[in-house]
Order: sequence, then structure tokens, then C-alpha cells
Amino acid sequence: MAGPTEQDKLADEWGLDGVVGADDVVNDEDMTDEEKAAAAAAEWAAMIEGTDAAGDGGADRVLNQDEIDSLLGFDASVGSNVELTGVQALINSALVSYERLPMLEIVFDRLVRLATTSLRNFTSDNVEVTMDSISSVRFGDYLNSIPLPAILSVIKAEEWENYGLLTVDSSLIYSMIDVLLGGRRVGGNIRVEGRPYTTIEMALARRMIEVILDDTHRAFEPVTQVNFKLERMETNPRFAAISRPGNAAILIELRIEMDDRGGKIEILLPYATIEPIREQLLQMFMGEKFGRDPIWEGHLATEIYAADVEVEAVLHEQDLPLSRMLSIKPGDTVMFDRTPTDPVRLRCGDVELTEAIMGHIGNHVSVRVSRPLNPPKVTMAAFEAIDENMEGR
Repeated sequence: MAGPTEQDKLADEWGLDGVVGADDVVNDEDMTDEEKAAAAAAEWAAMIEGTDAAGDGGADRVLNQDEIDSLLGFDASVGSNVELTGVQALINSALVSYERLPMLEIVFDRLVRLATTSLRNFTSDNVEVTMDSISSVRFGDYLNSIPLPAILSVIKAEEWENYGLLTVDSSLIYSMIDVLLGGRRVGGNIRVEGRPYTTIEMALARRMIEVILDDTHRAFEPVTQVNFKLERMETNPRFAAISRPGNAAILIELRIEMDDRGGKIEILLPYATIEPIREQLLQMFMGEKFGRDPIWEGHLATEIYAADVEVEAVLHEQDLPLSRMLSIKPGDTVMFDRTPTDPVRLRCGDVELTEAIMGHIGNHVSVRVSRPLNPPKVTMAAFEAIDENMEGR
């Protein structure tokens, strides 16, 4: 048992002066076990109260607004491109950052113009198609957000060997059916019925979707050749699961207005679907014409003219048996069927350029070109013919 002097030192270190008296320390040996336990409990209670009193407000301290914003991750002073923190980061953990694909935006701008003309011819009415947004979503989150009833079309990109979704909301379906079947123009929103779609409604919706898919094929033509085929039409999102719920996808929202009625079409393409043409979609493009860029042509021609190439002068080539090659020793003579006046061939890599006559200038062997260069096998006319065929389509 520690003596009185040591007990005093411990009391000083723990800050228990005034809590446990000197008499208690001196008479510690005379205390019973129950009294010792009660004294220890009193010491711990005094220590806890002292700590709360010494703290900045204790457990009941109220957080200020800055601390609350930091905890929740809300800070209006920072930009949208700053990484989120706190609870806000947990809430937005399921979101996907939209990878900017400049050429994809141009393709769907082209789709808007093509669809406007095609739907006007299809309905014989005044149709306006606009693009609401292009965003990135999780596939599972998108399926859960589709307002029902709606028609979900599973489309297959045959050249990419993958699938996408084209969703038509019910208001657009009823508006299109009303226009095609000669309904009266009634102002306000069309009442959405909860019943299943009839066979006639599904057939007319299929025809409209095929028109949109044909325009999508034409919109992608300048970038790549791809045909979109309508695989099946579903009304239950559960049966339109073409990708895993956590996979990222590009969502394009198109709004179709026919005077005072209309609705939305949403095209969803998973990133795995557009992966085969990702390099083309990342390219920056300026202007309306797809094809040759004269600025890039001039730059490329300048760099090619300034490039260094190695030209070989081939006197003669002949085939020898491997046994003859292995038996060649220093001093052996290999006879060529050539004379000093026969022309030699000038070659760059595997391409034969022209012919020349051998000679020498001083101590250097030289050649003199004897005829014009051979014409290239591929000319610019071939590229121009390809451009004309693309424009003709």
C-alpha cells in the first residue's frame, strides 16, 4: 500500500486536492473495503465534473453555422467543380460525372434537326423537337425514375453489338395517337390513363419509334456506320434491364411539341455501348461539314515535306540457296548479272521510286535519276470519291 507521502503526490497529479481530505489519506488503512469503493467512486465523479467544467461548453455546446455547413458538406462559396465533403459526398456518391463527348453532342443536335423534319412528314402537323439535356446517370437509378405508364424500347446497335433504351412517355404516346387518328386539338395536358396500351396504340408507337431510330442512324452516319434495330417494346422497366444497375450511361432527353400537346423521348446509351467509337466522340469538331479539313491538310503537307527519309540505291537482287549463303567466306566472289551502265533502282522502304545511273563525284559514289518518279498507287481522287459517296447518302 502506498504511504501518505505517495498518496499526496498522486492526488496532486490527478488534481484531487480538496476532493479527498488529508484525514482520509492518513486513515486509509483503517477504512473497510466498502468505504474504499465509495471513496474511489467519489473521486471519479469529481474528476468527470471537473473535466466538463474545464471544457468549452461541455456536451451541451451548440455548433455554429459554419461547423454545421462543414459537417453536411454545404458551402455556397465554393464552385461546383470542387470535390464534395461530409454528408453531401455520401448523398451524391451514386452520381456519375458526365464525360464531355463533343462529337456526341453534335450528333444529337443533328438528330434534333432530322427528327423535326421526319416527324412533320409522319404526322402532317407542326412538330418541334428540342434537346432538353445530356447527362450521365446510373442505369439502375434511371429505371427507378421512369414515370409509369411508359413504353421502353430495347434497341440494338448492330455494328457495336450492344444495346440501348428509348423511352417514350405516355403523354407523347397519347398526343401522337390523337394527331395520327385525327383527334380534336384540346388545350391543356392530356389525361394519362392507367390502363395497358391497346394493340393499335402499340403499333402506332412502334412506327414513331422506328422513325426516330432511322433518324438516329442518319445522325451517326458522318461519324460511323451503325444501324439501330428495335428489339422489343416493354411497359415494365424490370424487363428492360440491358445493363447492370451500377453501370454508367449517357441520357439524352428530347422534347417533342405539337402545338399545345406533346411529351418527351429519352435515349439512354450505356458507356459500354458507345465504347467502340469513344475516340471519335472525343474529337473536337468545328463547322457543319464533315470531311476534309484544309488547315490540317496544309499542316500535314508541310511536316511531310520537312521529314527526313532514307533512300536506298539497289544495284541488283538475286536469290541464293541457304547452303550457298552459309558457305560464303571472306574472298569469295558473287557474280551479278549487271553492267556498269545498267540502271539501279532507288527505293524508300518497300516502295520503288525510280531508276538512276551509277557514277561517282570525287571519292563518293553517286546516282543520277534517269526517269520521273513512279506515280503513287493511292491518289487524292480516291479520297474525293469516298467523300462524294458519303455526301450522296
